[in-house]
Amino acid sequence: MTSQDTETPAPTASTEPGANNSLARFWPLALVVLAMIALFWPRTDDVAPDGNLLDEMSQEVPLRPTQTRVTLVHLWATWCPPCIDEIPALQRLQRDYGGHEDMRIVFIAVDDSPEKVKPFLGSIGTPVLYDPSWKLAHRYGTRKLPETHLVVDGKVVETFEGAANWDDPGIRRQLDKALAGPSL
Repeated sequence: MTSQDTETPAPTASTEPGANNSLARFWPLALVVLAMIALFWPRTDDVAPDGNLLDEMSQEVPLRPTQTRVTLVHLWATWCPPCIDEIPALQRLQRDYGGHEDMRIVFIAVDDSPEKVKPFLGSIGTPVLYDPSWKLAHRYGTRKLPETHLVVDGKVVETFEGAANWDDPGIRRQLDKALAGPSL
């Protein structure tokens, strides 16, 4: 028998108890950790949620066509004191940026009706839509009102939780920068 005729036996698995158990226990834990990272990793460029809302005549309207290149999606309610306090600053923002064709504020009244909303907003020259069952608000992950999402080219780039100071020069610079950016 020559050395060419001899075969090397295939390695066999260890029969010692616990030899591969630590590795076998590692993989499910690693998969759980990776799944948690994927689920909770912060996303700054998520595609903005879309969905149907109601207009003043209770007709379904998709949100996406109401948006421009730079849109503030503002979720609020008439029964929310901070929301009401924030309205004058949003109206000033609308007045200051309303003439810009690439900028729009979309007011979404959550759990409200047109009869309640009109006295608060009056004629603001921007869409007012209604999310009576919080469906779109929940797609945005809204837990409390007011909440505003800065959507640029279809992606959420900033979320303002709670009442924001829309007269703040830093916020205005951020809007100006978004408007000056390239159009897709």
